[in-house]
Amino acid sequence: MSSSSATAREVALPVAVFDALRAEIEKDLGTYETVRALHQAGYHAGVVAARTLDREAGGSALELSGAGFWGHLSDYFSKRGWGSLSHEAVHPGVGVLSSSDWAESAVGGDDETACGISAGFLSGLLSQLTGRAVAVLVIRCRGRGDGGCDFAFGSEKAIHKLYGRMLDGAEFSHALQAL
Repeated sequence: MSSSSATAREVALPVAVFDALRAEIEKDLGTYETVRALHQAGYHAGVVAARTLDREAGGSALELSGAGFWGHLSDYFSKRGWGSLSHEAVHPGVGVLSSSDWAESAVGGDDETACGISAGFLSGLLSQLTGRAVAVLVIRCRGRGDGGCDFAFGSEKAIHKLYGRMLDGAEFSHALQAL
């Protein structure tokens, strides 16, 4: 039975699993393929996790108020040891989820691979809940030495534009203003 058709079952693993996966994949495949693999694995897990999030919200998490939804999302992750999340609408097409205690960042990573599973997980979860593709970009990560973790999310088009501007050297706030 594939994981997508199985009952959403959860297990607890030490946070060190993030670093071990990243290191093993990168050793064999290199950075680009590691980012892709971690993101895809996280994405598929997030799609499955959306069912649990909905169930714990009483049927449909999206039927909660805006504040209720983001609070429920933070509780979901906190209860499972990922860390707390706060939401900020920073642009009509882009939101940011922030955490000062995100678990995946505790093990580090480099600029490209830090919080790769988390970005994929959030993308899969939000995409499944909304029925639309939601892209997620790590814009700050404690694992890279930043003060916290920030995940920008929005349509694939908006996030790709944002990422492109940041690759060209723009700070997040400036790249966001240019959208």
